[in-house]
Amino acid sequence: MTQDQDQQESLGWTIPVTTALLVLADGTVIEGFGLGAIGEAVGEVCFNTAMTGYEEILTDPSYAGQIVTFTFPHIGNVGTNEEDMETVNLSSSSGVRGVVVHAPITDPSNFRATRHLDQWLKSRGIIGLCGIDTRALTIRIREKGMPNAVIAHSPDGTFDLPALKAKAAQWPGLEGMDLVPMVTTAQRFTWDETVWTLEHGHGRQTDPKYHVVAIDYGVKRNILRLLADAGCAVTVVPATTSAAEILALAPDGVFLSNGPGDPAATGEYAVPVIKDLIDRKIPTFGICLGHQMLAIAIGAKTMKMRQGHHGANHPVKDFTTDKVEIVSMNHGFAVDRDTLPDFATETHRSLFDGSNCGIALTDRPVFSVQHHPEASPGPRDSHYLFRRFVEMMEREKSS
Repeated sequence: MTQDQDQQESLGWTIPVTTALLVLADGTVIEGFGLGAIGEAVGEVCFNTAMTGYEEILTDPSYAGQIVTFTFPHIGNVGTNEEDMETVNLSSSSGVRGVVVHAPITDPSNFRATRHLDQWLKSRGIIGLCGIDTRALTIRIREKGMPNAVIAHSPDGTFDLPALKAKAAQWPGLEGMDLVPMVTTAQRFTWDETVWTLEHGHGRQTDPKYHVVAIDYGVKRNILRLLADAGCAVTVVPATTSAAEILALAPDGVFLSNGPGDPAATGEYAVPVIKDLIDRKIPTFGICLGHQMLAIAIGAKTMKMRQGHHGANHPVKDFTTDKVEIVSMNHGFAVDRDTLPDFATETHRSLFDGSNCGIALTDRPVFSVQHHPEASPGPRDSHYLFRRFVEMMEREKSS
């Protein structure tokens, strides 16, 4: 015990005990105070700049394998509820490996709240850490890239530091990792729930005009809601479903969902299916991981990003409308536009770093975007993409 600690104890002051650590792969140890579940988890540390929507972020299957650091200091102040979950399977714990916040979680102050965020984290098995300088961690990620790390929570403050450092250093990272098996559905199911409205909650699609087969690489609930809201009967199928099985369902269109991990790794089994479907000129719409694997299916390549895009304030330009949208993003891989074939047109581009955010094929009814149009940061800048998909199915069906 230091002289300062002796003096503090003699004055009757309580000395806080470090109950959580973030141990980076390079051996850096960041001390804080534990939240949520007890234990340890390894993952890639990213930062998210969103000021709202933390429950949607923490239940987004695309964050599987990652530890999310929120740059906004006050996370948890509106609590949690069952309606804002993004995982399709509410009993699933798949998703983020851990969460890092600056300020301790306060009691919820929102009429929709049903549970304190700390209790919710415990129930989901998510380890949390607070009380650190998240600005410094964010700057480190921006300068050096997203590090591999172990997040650990021990209420008595006891840690095997050498073991944690070794675990962080030995984790191979997300590049080359297929995480979709962790989050995809195990069996086929139908979806008819529509978007949420105040005082009414979620509705039901009772008169669909089109049938969409959604391949689940880690699909978010609000994507399925917006498809249903746009007039679609949706059948969700596992990520490993064959093209023949999808065609047997007689879809008017196919949706390629978001998801976690390296698109090239998941593409080992997903890309041949996608290629078969688009070669048959079935209207196809992809988001995030679906966008990346669609690009691979037409011969393009993807690349790992240094810090990725994670937030709800990203400006993206749609060259088809010449408009700028404020969008939500969550991806650590991107399509290399220089490898796109001649029959693919770049439709969207990030105005932050110029990276590719959308493509459309000139010879087939196929398009995709990197960002998340089902999210509402704009608040509804990108919802038109679902209408674009429906119009594409309508044209193909009428012809």
